[in-house]
Amino acid sequence: MKVLFQGDSIIDAGRDRADPDSLGGGYVPYTVQELRARFPGRDFTFINRGVSGDRTMDMLARWQEDCIAIQPDVVSILIGVNDTLHGLGTNEHLMTAEETEENYRRVLEETRDHTRAKILIMEPYFLHARPEIDDWRESLNAKIMVTRRLAREFADAYVPLDGLFAAASVQHEPAYWAGDGVHPSLYGVQLIARHCAEALAALL
Repeated sequence: MKVLFQGDSIIDAGRDRADPDSLGGGYVPYTVQELRARFPGRDFTFINRGVSGDRTMDMLARWQEDCIAIQPDVVSILIGVNDTLHGLGTNEHLMTAEETEENYRRVLEETRDHTRAKILIMEPYFLHARPEIDDWRESLNAKIMVTRRLAREFADAYVPLDGLFAAASVQHEPAYWAGDGVHPSLYGVQLIARHCAEALAALL
């Protein structure tokens, strides 16, 4: 069974692009460890194709090679924070929620139409670890609403990471989970992995 992890730097996490078996240093290897413990003896192939810096438009551009050609049985997707961040404070185009939805919808339609994969969607998130994140929240909220709408239409499972991190930040300050508000600490990685593994286990 092939399980594919897709998205941006949170998935990429420094994976070795020259090694197709590299899972990176983020939540993916922790998720894999949990799934192997839950399903001993199952024949799994785990694949990480996250790309640091990717927006939905970038992921769409590589989807044929990095998903359709792989023909996964399950695909987990976490994308959207760079649709919010790229362009802030610069002359670069800042993607609208409508553009994000168009790109993401095409990714999901291609997955549905050209694979038999079950789909796990995880929502993008911010943790309020820096003051400027307050200024970015409105844009991200629009991307989260896009993600939730598309999940209702396409997903077999959904992980509401923004809400989960908000709840976790009642126990520990936001920077405990992600020092810059985006890239998770070890504790944030473990939180994501726990919920990702639980959602994936129901699809396997």
